[in-house]
Amino acid sequence: MDLKKPTIIPPLDEDFQPAVLANHRFLDAVRLSGNSAPLVIALEAEDGAVSVCKGEIFAGKVKQAPTNLMYVERLLKILLWQRGGWRVIIGASRSLGEQIKGMYAASGNRNFDAEFMEKVYEKPFTIEVTNSENVPIARETTLPFAQQLNGCRIGFDLGASDLKIAAVVQGETVFSEETPWNPQQQSNPQYHYEHIMAGLRRAADHMPHVDGIGGSAAGIYVNDRVKVSSLFRNVPERIFNERVKDMFVRIKEEWGVPLTVVNDGEVAALAGAISLNANRVLGIALGSSEAGGYINKEGNIARWLNELAFVPVDLHPDAPVDEWSGDRGCGAQYLSQQAVIRLAPKAGIVLDENQSPAEKLRFVRDLLAKGDDRARLVFETIGCYMGYSIAYYADFYDLRHVLMLGRATSGESGTIIRQQARRVLRQCFLHLAEKIELHLPGEAERRLGQATAAACLPRLVLSPSSS
Repeated sequence: MDLKKPTIIPPLDEDFQPAVLANHRFLDAVRLSGNSAPLVIALEAEDGAVSVCKGEIFAGKVKQAPTNLMYVERLLKILLWQRGGWRVIIGASRSLGEQIKGMYAASGNRNFDAEFMEKVYEKPFTIEVTNSENVPIARETTLPFAQQLNGCRIGFDLGASDLKIAAVVQGETVFSEETPWNPQQQSNPQYHYEHIMAGLRRAADHMPHVDGIGGSAAGIYVNDRVKVSSLFRNVPERIFNERVKDMFVRIKEEWGVPLTVVNDGEVAALAGAISLNANRVLGIALGSSEAGGYINKEGNIARWLNELAFVPVDLHPDAPVDEWSGDRGCGAQYLSQQAVIRLAPKAGIVLDENQSPAEKLRFVRDLLAKGDDRARLVFETIGCYMGYSIAYYADFYDLRHVLMLGRATSGESGTIIRQQARRVLRQCFLHLAEKIELHLPGEAERRLGQATAAACLPRLVLSPSSS
């Protein structure tokens, strides 16, 4: 697959090869060749939900056919981490499908992805190859949320360094707090449970009763069960399976009210949809990693993984390696505090290796606040990454709004990132610039709005006396 230099080159990354440009160039070549073949990929996820992606590749006998492999491999990669799935059905030639299948085998270079999906869905990961006509039809599912904050609700947001709680009565936040905690260092999940329960009780003290609880947390949650989460990274696997997976199911039973917990990126998108009074919203959180969430055209949460941290946005063969998955060019290295730390030395900024990642980010942001041009280059580079990444995401999401949040976007750094992203869209993707608006949250919404938005999640059926 041919790579293409971007029109706007990130100031600290001359080697950046945006995935969106390579994909568009490949598809244009397929159409111009007059020798195309259909490609259909279906992914089956939880409860029989099926996502389907249809496209074209070169027909098997043309000279460009060998470029199909890289295109399809990268396409499947983004579909897996955007939509999720334990079963993949590829409608293409047998030889191409078998090559992809080998990559996800135990000895393949995508074994991490296969094992991760097995952990999420608790089923063996499989890839099947068939004719494009035999691929299953789409059966998408969504998570509706309360359009109004009726009743008495508690919302919580579990971050890596703080736990946010909000009590909401008939749409008014009557109590909110942000409590420091250190979940990632704890091996005993009793620590997490007690902190969450204590926060819920403090919120409940400010309401006449509790009708429902909604939660936002880092990680992957399916039907309110914890599948993967950095909040519990130090909990041994056996204890995780015994006491963490169903922690929120148990909390729901103990409180005796509806409880819904989802990924923090999804609640970020929900907060954006509520504040903007709009749908088709993609939330992108630039925190310790990159988180994503999407509100569809009907105003519901798409029940996809939206794990954008693992989606490759740079196809340069020497792109930085993601330390977890081992793959190159993944979003976590471009749209998070990891990007700030990676780029700072390129700008001539010397970081203290004894500092935590959050402290390093704060150091670079403090330099920016003092007018340091080196720090500005860091965030201008991230803004370029953001613009090309949004254009890439727009190939897979129906977008009208993008909400950018997280510590890396706080203050002037967020303004610079948004300005550069807009510049990329206006100069390189005008059709997207004309329909997609880029937003940054206000400071109050940034700090405590996530917990209040999470309170919207449970759908309540209230008696007249309760509402």
